[in-house]
Amino acid sequence: MPHSRPPSTSRLVLPALDALAGPVLLVDGERRVAALTPALEAQLGGTVRAGTPLAEVLAPHGGSVQLETLLTEGRETAARLRAGGRVHGVRVRAVALAEGARTLGQALLVTLDPARDSANPAELFHGLWTQDPELRRLFRIVEKVARTESSVLVRGESGTGKELIAHALHALSPRSKGPFRAINCAALPPTLLESELFGHVRGAFTGAVRDSPGHFRLANRGSLFLDEVAEMPLDLQAKMLRVLETRTVIPVGGREPVPVDVRIIAATHRALRREVEAGRFRADLMYRLRVVPVFLPSLRERPGDILPLAMRFLDELHQRGPRRVERFSPGARRLLEGHAWPGNVRELRNVMEYAYVIGEGPVVRESDLPPEFSEPRAGAPMSPVSTEASLDPERVREALARAGGNRSEAARLLGISRVTLWRRLRDLGEGGTR
Repeated sequence: MPHSRPPSTSRLVLPALDALAGPVLLVDGERRVAALTPALEAQLGGTVRAGTPLAEVLAPHGGSVQLETLLTEGRETAARLRAGGRVHGVRVRAVALAEGARTLGQALLVTLDPARDSANPAELFHGLWTQDPELRRLFRIVEKVARTESSVLVRGESGTGKELIAHALHALSPRSKGPFRAINCAALPPTLLESELFGHVRGAFTGAVRDSPGHFRLANRGSLFLDEVAEMPLDLQAKMLRVLETRTVIPVGGREPVPVDVRIIAATHRALRREVEAGRFRADLMYRLRVVPVFLPSLRERPGDILPLAMRFLDELHQRGPRRVERFSPGARRLLEGHAWPGNVRELRNVMEYAYVIGEGPVVRESDLPPEFSEPRAGAPMSPVSTEASLDPERVREALARAGGNRSEAARLLGISRVTLWRRLRDLGEGGTR
């Protein structure tokens, strides 16, 4: 191995080459792989043959970064490493191997980066991206059901992608060349919802200055997506049941039934069986809509998707903005993975846009995340470090330094109110009005 060292690499002092126990890739003077340590082979689940050109196994993440950057810069850099027939998302840092004062050669410290690891199979399915095996199995169910005419009820929390599943069911079905119409049953008052669904004739009510076909007729020979169907009022449910049984609609103010050929895809965040038991939903309509139930998992039920999805959203933002984010700080990772995500993937996308706009540089830090990430969860016991009396002075001063002296920001970082911070500073003899 060569005895020269790129000037910008850091220096790793080791007693001998055989003492390497961490995940290290050794590079020879011709930019070929010299060896992988056993620890790195274990992490990657495979090895790389010695003598393989480094460019064949290691590629920087992002087209603007060159392989030379990975070999000469001392800071960590995102990359893709091919080993054992798989491609891994990794973080690499160039170092110089040394024994005492003697330089032995160059090496790369390698750590797996789960936010970019493509060794774990991932799938993009009609706008839904996941590495979760359960969700990928659900995709296979959707593919099977799409080929039939069966009514589908999609269950899932807000932000999980119910409408994307509805679009997939339509796009993969024999009706794909027909129209796809969607309506949110919770967004309209009952009288307007009936008109929007079944249409109306001119003069049916004040403001009806012309005939309107309604969503059922507009979706003829296609698919109609009824979002939040559990919010439909009972009297309208009876009319909906008649439409499904007769395959005809009668417009508001009209008398003659109009034939329609529509496949119904419904969605709700509620359990329809419980709604039936509570008397808020008709059992006969539930059985008509719930022929094939599809249950979308929440984001907290697939925690392995949180960081990879977050990085995908940041990469999308980079296409429209100047900042390139390469990784999350340990604290930010902990907060993101521990968050309950009540808004699911939609919330994660919004949080990443906030972090992209607020933060600077290649790392997303705790302070880049929205305020709710530093606030105690409702109902959770207060941590001892969050109480006024137990706030360590050094911890307070560190937060103030990170916030540039801004006490509101420092209080946010500490997870306390500004008043609590002011009281603690007063007790420490550092009060003031700033």
